[in-house]
Amino acid sequence: MFKYHFIFLILLAFSCNVFSQETDEQLAIQYFSSGEYEKALGIFETLYQKKPGPYYYNYILNSYIELKQYSDAEKFIRKAMKQDKNDVRVYVDMGYLYKKSGNENKAITEYEDALKKVALERNQITNLANAFLIRNEQEYAIKTYLKGRNSINDYSFGLELAAIYERQLKYEEMMKEYLDLLEFNTTLYLTTIQSILQTSLSYDPEGKKNEALKSELLRRIQLNPSQTFYSEMLLWHAIQQKDFETAVTQAKAIDRRLKQNGMEVFNLGNLALSNEAYDVAVQCFEYVILKGENNYYYTDSRVNLLHAEYLKTINSYDKDIIRLENLEHKYLTLINEYGIGQLTLPLVKDLSYLQAFYMQKTDEAKELLEAIINRKELRQEEIAQCKLQYADILLMTGDVWEATLLYSQVEKAFKNAPIASEAKFKNARLSYYINEFEWAKAQLDVLKASTSKLIANDAMELSLLIADNVDYDSSYVPLNMYARADLLSFQNLDEQALIILDSILVEYPAHLIVDDVLYKKAHIYLKKMDFLTADSILNEIVQKYSYSIIADDALYQRAGLYETKFKNSTKAMELYQELLVNYPASLYTVDARKKYRILRGDFIN
Repeated sequence: MFKYHFIFLILLAFSCNVFSQETDEQLAIQYFSSGEYEKALGIFETLYQKKPGPYYYNYILNSYIELKQYSDAEKFIRKAMKQDKNDVRVYVDMGYLYKKSGNENKAITEYEDALKKVALERNQITNLANAFLIRNEQEYAIKTYLKGRNSINDYSFGLELAAIYERQLKYEEMMKEYLDLLEFNTTLYLTTIQSILQTSLSYDPEGKKNEALKSELLRRIQLNPSQTFYSEMLLWHAIQQKDFETAVTQAKAIDRRLKQNGMEVFNLGNLALSNEAYDVAVQCFEYVILKGENNYYYTDSRVNLLHAEYLKTINSYDKDIIRLENLEHKYLTLINEYGIGQLTLPLVKDLSYLQAFYMQKTDEAKELLEAIINRKELRQEEIAQCKLQYADILLMTGDVWEATLLYSQVEKAFKNAPIASEAKFKNARLSYYINEFEWAKAQLDVLKASTSKLIANDAMELSLLIADNVDYDSSYVPLNMYARADLLSFQNLDEQALIILDSILVEYPAHLIVDDVLYKKAHIYLKKMDFLTADSILNEIVQKYSYSIIADDALYQRAGLYETKFKNSTKAMELYQELLVNYPASLYTVDARKKYRILRGDFIN
């Protein structure tokens, strides 16, 4: 029994001692943090005597320095030197002490001694470099790593050096280190370096890192054209930056050099397509098609090429009838060649939309979609997509009730699928068009949580439009008129839509809906290719309604007009810069910054 009491007392004493030490440590840290270094020093010295180690050592040394007790600090460091003669980090501490006390020459001597005495072993080199970095002596950290590189054959310290060069804003040296590592061992370092660069390049507001990497890659490609990994790295970088013009050049070069089957170029075409780089997508698919009918990607490239031309057409302002008829002919030719089925389903959807919404051929469009809808062998979700497009055409031609029945049918048939959210949104938008605002808003509010980001954003935008434009007395009159104009514009009855929009401006000049009215008018004039009128309206929004949530949209579109239609690069740059300064949180900032830099000539090599 006595033995157990004795053990219990020992454990209790030990626990009390540990608790006391932890309490003292917390108190000392609190004193140090609040600048009461004298009080902190006394406690840390007591703790250090009981348990020597780097943790308390650093607090004691920093307390001496903060108190300007340089003589005591020097004695303390020299004592540490005697206790461990192999730890050269204390020389860095001594140098730092001398530097703080104003003796620069002695500081340099201590730093140089540390470099001379460091053991030529990887861990020792790393420890000394870290000691220099802690004291913000970056140049000496670089010297340490370079000494290690010259002496240790199995490790170059390239990652560490690149990180320091990035701190120093020496991006050219940074990129050279990374690419040297790739040259040394591509397999080992490629994933690591791409991961590091992906993070680093994502924060590069002036584009200096990206330009340094691109320039160094181009230089090395010219010097070593046989080293394909440089071209692959440039392709990767171009894709990261959405610089698809550079990417397609590199993808083709790699494909030719390695005698591939066009897979890389085909995949790049699809990526360019999803990023609205239609000209690049066309180049990619045309390149693969030229490889011949026996190529694995030949048929898909023909289909995707037409889709790229279709998207380029409907997203451009220039939709003259000859261009539309040429595109229609290409679609009909390919559909007749392969027949209506799984492969041509995307073509049928594109063509029917083109005919209905841009060529006034609604009967032909309906016939095409009916041919798909009645095919039993196709996947049901793909048939449902055609039903939604058929309903859109019905809505455009004024058959509202048939349209809403089709939307509801698709929504019920695919309750948990993304297409159900799309159908629900289209039905809610239809309700908005016919002035059933409360029901529409209730459905839109549910869709804000949709897994589809596009649907969620569209739902939020329309819900806000409704919520923001209900009058204090629950009157919907201006919103009724606006929704009617919105529907007319959807039905391509733009002149009638403009009459209603102008009426709103005359009858309700101070209403909150005015900025939306102006924005809708601007879009109609863009459809009509009256760019001067559209620009004037967009400018009015920016000047009079700078607080509006659509002000940055208007500003971005103005910049685009001056860049692409008015060919006024100076004015376009001015507008892009205005967006970056006045609307830093805008969704357009990344794209605006890139376009600004292109116009400024930053990407010219």
